[in-house]
Amino acid sequence: MALNLTHQTGAAGIAATPAPGARASVFAAASPAAAAAASSVVAQAQASSLRMQTQLVEPAQPQAQEMFQAMAPDQQQQGEAEHPDAGGEEARKVGVPVFVMMPLDTVRKDGSALNRRKAMQASLAALKSAGAAGIMVDVWWGIAESEGPGQYNFAGYIELMEMAKKAGLKVQAVMSFHQCGGNVGDSVNIPLPKWVTEEMDQDQDLAYTDRCGRRNYEYISLGADALPALKGRTPIQCYADFMRAFRDHLAPYMGNTICEIQVGMGPAGELRYPSYPESNGTWSFPGIGEFQCYDRYMRASLKAAAEAVGRPEWGNAGPEDSGSYNQWPEDTGFFRRDGGWNTDYGQFFMSWYSQMLIEHGERILSACSSVFTGSTGVKVSIKVAGIHWHYGTRSHAPELTAGYYNTRNHDGYLPIARMIARHGAVLNFTCVEMRNHEQPQDAQCMPEALVSQVAGAAKEAGVGLAGENALPRYDETAHDQVLATAAEKAEEDRMVAFTYLRMGPDLFQPDNWRRFAAFVKRMTETGVRDVSREQVEREAHNVAHATQGVIQEAAVALCN
Repeated sequence: MALNLTHQTGAAGIAATPAPGARASVFAAASPAAAAAASSVVAQAQASSLRMQTQLVEPAQPQAQEMFQAMAPDQQQQGEAEHPDAGGEEARKVGVPVFVMMPLDTVRKDGSALNRRKAMQASLAALKSAGAAGIMVDVWWGIAESEGPGQYNFAGYIELMEMAKKAGLKVQAVMSFHQCGGNVGDSVNIPLPKWVTEEMDQDQDLAYTDRCGRRNYEYISLGADALPALKGRTPIQCYADFMRAFRDHLAPYMGNTICEIQVGMGPAGELRYPSYPESNGTWSFPGIGEFQCYDRYMRASLKAAAEAVGRPEWGNAGPEDSGSYNQWPEDTGFFRRDGGWNTDYGQFFMSWYSQMLIEHGERILSACSSVFTGSTGVKVSIKVAGIHWHYGTRSHAPELTAGYYNTRNHDGYLPIARMIARHGAVLNFTCVEMRNHEQPQDAQCMPEALVSQVAGAAKEAGVGLAGENALPRYDETAHDQVLATAAEKAEEDRMVAFTYLRMGPDLFQPDNWRRFAAFVKRMTETGVRDVSREQVEREAHNVAHATQGVIQEAAVALCN
């Protein structure tokens, strides 16, 4: 299938901030009268949210520590700056460090130990020999807090950190508050903790809901962020407690082995709505997806927002003519060329829908910053989805249903980048390996233009930009595209890190491994653009030859 993507609140008073040059939004802050008119459950949610923000979450502070301090201690020993700018001088000196994603089932489902320990040891040794900076691993909520609220088991992750430390590799730890299973590349099934899904069964409005009433259990609805619905805690409190427990249990590795915390914010760990779920054949590429705003908490917030702008009729539901998951923009009244997205109502709805997502990100980043502030050498990042299909249309329908208010007239990524900047975090973006001509042209896929837009938003907001490939690719064409995007552009646009998807038997096939070793060298080494491709290939061949035994061992062990 030609699918090319990776895995990916209830405040009534919100205000949209249009991008420079965009037409003004009709959306305004909710008045006290409108807020009072909202349902009592939303009023309780808002009060809880305010209490939570003032009592549990310290104000976010820009982090002084720098990712590269943790990534490149050797450079520091040679007298380089201790706290370089993420997108600045240090990035130019050391190139772009390459991390490799670990298998989704790296840790056993009971959390007690690693799966395929022998394979992990051999794999980490091979990655180190190829010049990789480190690894990325999902720290699953559904594993580490599966036994009950506040009962944490990080034993398998501690074992991995010790192994990475001995191998001389850094670790990007992903706080994965979503379900594994039902998205692109999900080879295993790891649901949310059972005690969480039991609460969702009791109150199904804790789950994202589409217009037809289908519930999605991949991630708790952001409309419930401030509701004490999880055994007396709010979802945000659960996320903060989990991150605090991770920090405390893995304190010996924070800042020396663990150099980054990527905090999950939605399905597939991405800051987005679950607008294109593959499970049960609900959605297939390149469908436009559907809005996910029909749980009662989201609807109550929409109602209050509509009353605040004096248009209560806008608060009953989402757009009625926005189509279904697998339709195309021109099949719908809302997304077609001159459709409802470009009306006053469309601007109101999209401002509310996207702002709810941004506020969700703000809440989680505030919690994350309060936990990891003081963890020297640890950077925080969040992941934004690379939704490139129908990007060439006016409405950008799949981006809109996912919560990115990005149209021909409105920049949807600059507000997200600015939110990330307020917390000193890094924006991690995917589909960096894709080229426009490789994608279905009838779906107006434009991944290169999308990556360029997001890079521009990151640069304007002053945040570091990290990248990932969306699908496993081991060919030189994909590698060249990543290099062109991440390492060979103007110095000021350089990415701060790249994470390679994914470690597995295919990566350790001899030809793939040789190409990977050459890719890492070209990404990371100073002045590598001045070295002939032949020389890079010779050195990569030497690495492949020297590691032949260990990669064979890793490939066999990973298949078992």
